[in-house]
Amino acid sequence: MSLSNARFDSTELLRSERVAGGMLPKVLSTPDMVAIFVAIVLVVTGSATIQAAGPAAFGWWILGVVAFLIPGAVVTGQLGVMFPGEGSIYLWTHKAFGGFWGFFAGFCAWWPGLLAMLGYADNAVAYLGYAFPDSVGHWPVQLQGVAIVGMLVLSALIGLSRLRTAQTVVNVVCVLYGLVILLVVLAGVAYLATGHSPATDPAELATWSPAHKNGINFGNWTFFGVVVLALLGVEVPLNMGVEVRDPRAITRYLLWGSAVVVVAYLATTWAVMVTVPATNNQSVQIIAVADVVGRSLGPAWGQLAAIVLAGVIGFMLVVYNYSFARLIFVSGLDRGLPAPFSRLNRNQVPHIALWAQTAVAVAITAVIFIGLPTLNAGNALDTQTRVYSVLAAATTVIWCVSMVVLFIDVLMILRRYRTEFAMRPLARPMVFWVCAALGTGSSLVGIVSTLSGSQTPLISNDAGSINLLGATVSYGLWFYLVASITAASLAVGVALYLVGRRPAAQASEPRTG
Repeated sequence: MSLSNARFDSTELLRSERVAGGMLPKVLSTPDMVAIFVAIVLVVTGSATIQAAGPAAFGWWILGVVAFLIPGAVVTGQLGVMFPGEGSIYLWTHKAFGGFWGFFAGFCAWWPGLLAMLGYADNAVAYLGYAFPDSVGHWPVQLQGVAIVGMLVLSALIGLSRLRTAQTVVNVVCVLYGLVILLVVLAGVAYLATGHSPATDPAELATWSPAHKNGINFGNWTFFGVVVLALLGVEVPLNMGVEVRDPRAITRYLLWGSAVVVVAYLATTWAVMVTVPATNNQSVQIIAVADVVGRSLGPAWGQLAAIVLAGVIGFMLVVYNYSFARLIFVSGLDRGLPAPFSRLNRNQVPHIALWAQTAVAVAITAVIFIGLPTLNAGNALDTQTRVYSVLAAATTVIWCVSMVVLFIDVLMILRRYRTEFAMRPLARPMVFWVCAALGTGSSLVGIVSTLSGSQTPLISNDAGSINLLGATVSYGLWFYLVASITAASLAVGVALYLVGRRPAAQASEPRTG
């Protein structure tokens, strides 16, 4: 079978385009889409991991917003209004390049979402450890893994309910998320108002200078990679494109969701920076957002903030689960995967896709948090940290690969679907060329910086380095591990396509039940 799709007809509708709209209810409004966007993109632990950049962190945030988030939102908005079907990047890449590349792009978007669920759950356990240091804080890695498995299964159970019901719960949780972020910012203000000196002074704008050792320059480009990673996921809400009630919600969620995310990241970065010291110019712990409240308002308030954040993160898993399961669902509809993945339960939810995704996440959790630490009991925590860090980095690289595809998609689609674009233009074509160039460049920086910089001192990356446009790109064990897992993951995506297409000719139409 050729992967080039030489016989690809760009005007042919996918099965999912024809039938998904009749299978799934249109229940998502603009506030719902904003809540999904916030759940996917806003991970406040990013406000802690970037603290090592010092005051220049705000410059890196601004660069990331201008060069990555805004281009991604503009491109997603145009593709979304032209083809508001289920599957977002899966559908758009099929329109641009055909079946294989559509499936491959969908896999590159799905796999990172799957592993991001593990990261979210791990963060929830970390916040609970901060709130209950004498109990959860001393849990062995294996027990943490059991807790993560429980959260994953619970997220699937909630996701099996009607989307309107699950989304209403998520909306309430997002309000709680906003309130605790507001508490964090007010705690930072109170910390300074009570006479404390800032742990790091954000007003030292001179540190933004490229000439400064911590300034905005190629020598510190890994911080730009951190920002890119924190802003990934702009297209994910449109995995549920046919479930949106009003097409205007597509552009509205991109505008309001982006604004909320940017304000939240800048505000919490400021609060962490002025309140929590970074040791030896290193990033502070991921629970620093709760620690801001504890240091300023007292331990009890810090514990309350940590508990709320843990609960919020736990419910955000629901969003990850039902939004990324839609990629499996549409692949089942189009026979890229076996037909049973396209079946719905009585609540009109793709239950088999949801449970299959949860089962894969549980299996990976069992290996990382239970199996490997048990086999290497003397260094259980170190083993878990090594394995998880490498997988998280590989996930990041793959997600950035999918973003590169997204930015290329828009250029091909504008050329191939000129009539459709003329009917729904959000901007002039040159705007999309600029967005594609900025977004592709930013995604590539995210890939290279992730490969270059080890995320844990337990894995070295000091075998050598090369100079690339003034930036130092290191390589060593970390580079080889992340690159190998990334390559293996992409190979799995190709294999799934080849295997999944075999029974397509005999597959029956999708059914509910």
